[in-house]
Amino acid sequence: MAGVKNSKLKLLVLAEIFEKQTDEEHSLTANELCDKLQNMGIPAERKSIYKDIDVLREFGYDIIKSTEKGNAGYFLGERKFQEAEIRLISDAVQAANFISANKTAELVKKFESFLSENQSKILHSQVYVEKRPKTSNERIYYTISELDKAINKNLKVNIIYQKRKITDEFKTATEEKTHKVSPYALIWSSDSYYLICNNEKYNNLMHVRIDRIKSVSVTNEKARHFSEVSNYTNKFDSADYANKSFNMFSGEPKPIQLICNNDLLDVMLDRFGKTVKIQKNDENSFVLRTNAAVSEGLISWILQFGARVKVKSPNDLIYEIKKKAQETAALYEG
Repeated sequence: MAGVKNSKLKLLVLAEIFEKQTDEEHSLTANELCDKLQNMGIPAERKSIYKDIDVLREFGYDIIKSTEKGNAGYFLGERKFQEAEIRLISDAVQAANFISANKTAELVKKFESFLSENQSKILHSQVYVEKRPKTSNERIYYTISELDKAINKNLKVNIIYQKRKITDEFKTATEEKTHKVSPYALIWSSDSYYLICNNEKYNNLMHVRIDRIKSVSVTNEKARHFSEVSNYTNKFDSADYANKSFNMFSGEPKPIQLICNNDLLDVMLDRFGKTVKIQKNDENSFVLRTNAAVSEGLISWILQFGARVKVKSPNDLIYEIKKKAQETAALYEG
């Protein structure tokens, strides 16, 4: 009976062998495949292997025959994720400071399972989680899951939010506040993960960092519609919100005009998108017109370019830029 049961598992085990033990640089001959199956207690003959490979191909497995000298045999070609794709995903998770070191290691390990064992070893050797700044909040998965549930069901949530402060002993401490909010979107911006929401005490949008949420509980209260607290009507445009909120500082979106040196064209298009309005100012500069939240984040972002960017409008932004520049200069006087 065991032999019959094992023979029924043959195709599944064979598929796993192709997934884990073969790739473009590591092929297995029919005889080698037979040996591996027989070592697992599954009867196999070379002729039957060819038929099994045809069945797996018909099912969708991209099994390729290699005739390369020293690597003749069969290997799995196209996978659900290719090595470069897994590397991109792994690098993104490693760079995300809102994912704890433990969760990062777990995720990377899961990603690696889509590759062959040899590919996985190469990828794993290039993982450097320990040296990256990471949150210590291990509940972030639960937090994201609950917030996602609330957004889909259009329900308010209670969150306990943590912020650090300096104590009298010049050390840091954590203070907690509870907020009831209507959640609208989760976005990844400026190397952090944010919840975009409305605090029921106010008539505007706010965003909070996911890794600073200590706990979340979904209520039975219907969330306030985002059209009541923003300019969005039929759909909450999280991409537009993130694009206008420089370094995730809140502020009132306004039309702005910037005079920029020509060498900043790529920088500006990368930040505002290729559809932003641009026209020539003179031989050395251009005028950029867009909408952005006038905030501390925008001011700091503009000031980093020094004399290469000048605000043309609005007047309140010009005033804030001058004020910030004067305050910075005053720190170094005398």
